[in-house]
Amino acid sequence: MPAGEYEFVVVANRLPVDITVEDDGTLSWERSPGGLVTALAPIMQKNGGAWVGWSGKAGLEHEPFDAEGIHVSPVTLSAQEIAEYYEGFSNGTLWPLYHDVIVPPEFHRNWWNAYVAVNRRFAAAAAEAVAPGGTVWVHDYQLQLVPSVLRLLRPDVKIGFFNHIPFPPVEIFAQLPWRRQVVDGLLGADLVGFQRPGDASNFLRAVRRLTDLQVRGPQVTIPGRWTRPDRQVRAQAFPISIDSTAFDELARTPDVIARAKQIRKELGSPEILLLGVDRLDYTKGIRHRLKAFGELLEDGQLRVPEATLVQVASPSRERVEQYQMLRDEVEVTVGRINGDFGTLGRAAVHYMHHSYPATEMAALYLAADVMLVTSLRDGMNLVAKEYVAARSDLGGALVLSEFTGAADELTQALQINPHDIAGTKATIMRAITMDAREGRRRMRSMRRRVLQHDVQRWADDFLGYLAMSVPSERETV
Repeated sequence: MPAGEYEFVVVANRLPVDITVEDDGTLSWERSPGGLVTALAPIMQKNGGAWVGWSGKAGLEHEPFDAEGIHVSPVTLSAQEIAEYYEGFSNGTLWPLYHDVIVPPEFHRNWWNAYVAVNRRFAAAAAEAVAPGGTVWVHDYQLQLVPSVLRLLRPDVKIGFFNHIPFPPVEIFAQLPWRRQVVDGLLGADLVGFQRPGDASNFLRAVRRLTDLQVRGPQVTIPGRWTRPDRQVRAQAFPISIDSTAFDELARTPDVIARAKQIRKELGSPEILLLGVDRLDYTKGIRHRLKAFGELLEDGQLRVPEATLVQVASPSRERVEQYQMLRDEVEVTVGRINGDFGTLGRAAVHYMHHSYPATEMAALYLAADVMLVTSLRDGMNLVAKEYVAARSDLGGALVLSEFTGAADELTQALQINPHDIAGTKATIMRAITMDAREGRRRMRSMRRRVLQHDVQRWADDFLGYLAMSVPSERETV
């Protein structure tokens, strides 16, 4: 395959820009606000980078174009491929499997076949874009086969893969009928990154159990063929973060500080404001959080209007039946709590099923006395880090599930097992009644970690390790 011209290529399910199709058929775009784009844009602009991804729209075909110094290479997906590769295998099979089977995964051969076909298409687009001896960084569970396909097409390039979600224990992963193919797909990379050391260990255990390859420490040896030498694959944790300095600065602006005060006033100036911010996903433990809060009201430990909970649940995968059911359950629970404990003009739970811009989120974080992160399983949970970054006043308390990647770093948070409702209730009350001096000490420690280990450091660490790897072939292709 002929080589491309870009020294650094990112491959992700979605493009770094949102494309809009106007009524007259013309296309326009604007940059996506995600942290991954923020971290990688400077590197790509400096090195002449390309980004391979899907536009987010079915059947949209578009020639590659340049956007803010990044070469954007769209991959077209049909409506059927979106249903089978994305909504099906990625989010109906892999997502629940990798999140401890909180809901049962579904195994369908047509979903797998679509996943294989789409992964091959992404790999071919990356192979066409990357320059001889260049670097390709593949992202997340939707594209786990891309490294091995790309290795066959372009053995001269360095390949990194980062898994943004958990990697399950081999006893769970082994349920996947195509488990060996996924492991082989990931082993096409030179460096496989995970959020937590436990995730990297789970992957290495899967390699030991499902292959006869040699595993020593974090290294897997891939035997060479014919004249090719052996190749080393490294699996390691690289916990992702946020653009913490920018978020810190945003939360310090007079407009955000004023809005935080206004939010509390609009809520009736409660003595205690608790906050939950999540995608509406069954992994986030929203139902467990509501149960704990409802019982605190029932027990009389908290009362309305002195205490209130704001729950932001941004829409997620609304075409998937399990998510529709979750929304119904959450909204019924909210209604029941408000019916039982709300007062005239004062709700116990203020529930918003939509997204907010960063300025409003920063104000909510600044307004909240207690941040509740009750995930049942989470690769990282960047909301916890955003809350810490927003609290330059050293106020507030973070109640954090031990089943998040963030729990490994934010050790001064009040950590919980969200399945333990009694323990969660006790920890929420501890957060509410905690001595101000202890609260400032805990927040200061967490802020130090979040501000020093930002998203740019994450990218630099990963790419630094990847730069030390040696591809199996260095000749020009």
